[in-house]
Amino acid sequence: MDTLTHNLETQLESSITNSIKNSMTYAAYRALMGQLTESHSTTGLDKSEAMVAYTALNEQRMKRWDKTLKVPVDAQEKIAAFKERVTWLVLTESWCGDAAHVIPAINKVAELNPNIDLKLVLRDDHDDLMQQFLTNGGKSIPKLIMIDNASGTVRGTFGPRPAEATQLVESYKRDHGAITEEFKEILQGWYNKDKGQHTIIDLLQLLGVS
Repeated sequence: MDTLTHNLETQLESSITNSIKNSMTYAAYRALMGQLTESHSTTGLDKSEAMVAYTALNEQRMKRWDKTLKVPVDAQEKIAAFKERVTWLVLTESWCGDAAHVIPAINKVAELNPNIDLKLVLRDDHDDLMQQFLTNGGKSIPKLIMIDNASGTVRGTFGPRPAEATQLVESYKRDHGAITEEFKEILQGWYNKDKGQHTIIDLLQLLGVS
């Protein structure tokens, strides 16, 4: 192993270790969302009124998905059969619309297998980790990093969106050049109709049990 590769691996290991040490459970993250909504605040470096409003909206979205999102029986059986011990470390922020739709589905899957340990960290507080898991050069969230608990190695990633939603986004960008407010409404409609099912499908693939 050359020196550069060794240094990069050491940096990644350090970023992951520190992030897990400072992480939250899903229950703690949901409690934080509620507190932020009540205090009219938001996570992240941008504390603008727009971000505060997004956080309040996302609190309602997550509350709805926590109550209504269902994992199909066949998927439950596949998830339960996963035998390796892993940590799902997720980068997120309270204002992120994709995170509000995706993370409840991630939690539902993790709850079905005690071998999956779900941890969440805020992106802007863990830039060193985020910089190592960019999407097309951007700090897109949510980003799930699957870590093998025995070896500490990264087994794979998921995010910021399920594959089908990503295709929808890329197709719109090709046709229109950029994401518009109109498209954001279209994407929210897609999430509402999908009910977390394509996130679950992609997570099964991440686990290797699809």
